[in-house]
Amino acid sequence: MKLALQRPFYKYQRGETIAVRRSPSNPLQGIVRIGPHVFRAALGRGGLTRRKREGDGATPIGRMPVLAGFRRGGMQDRDNAGLRLLRVGTRDGWCDAPGHPSYNRPVRLPFRASHETLLRDDVLYDFGFVLDWNLRSRRRGLGSAIFLHVAKPGYPPTEGCIALSRRDMRVAMPLLRRGTILRVC
Repeated sequence: MKLALQRPFYKYQRGETIAVRRSPSNPLQGIVRIGPHVFRAALGRGGLTRRKREGDGATPIGRMPVLAGFRRGGMQDRDNAGLRLLRVGTRDGWCDAPGHPSYNRPVRLPFRASHETLLRDDVLYDFGFVLDWNLRSRRRGLGSAIFLHVAKPGYPPTEGCIALSRRDMRVAMPLLRRGTILRVC
């Protein structure tokens, strides 16, 4: 018999902000508060910054609304996310080449310019949420592909994203909606 995942007892309130703070014990890790839940997180290898630049590996400080979500195609797990997650496959990527017209946009692979592949061999993009960093008002070179995604075991630093353990991501997903604000400070 298959058991359904239960919804958390906490109901997300419209306009609520998710706080992301630097861990006092490790500047490359963070503490994420979503309602009554507090999670450990991996942050960028460049720490936190107010002056985000492409390739610096830093997590940008600021308010970033959730714009969309995605998940690994072919997974049978129910996600119970608060928004529809697009399934990514072998042809899905994200352009990180500042000089390209598709900079900081999803692209179809193969793609000649520098890009990130969304279907990975590891678990990082099993579930991901696109954050509005340099997307709606895009400026070349100010950073791309800032996501909330699954962390590697041990929470090693990311390339600038925020990453939760797979277990914590599954608790957080039902609370995430389009427009939910992640405030990194």
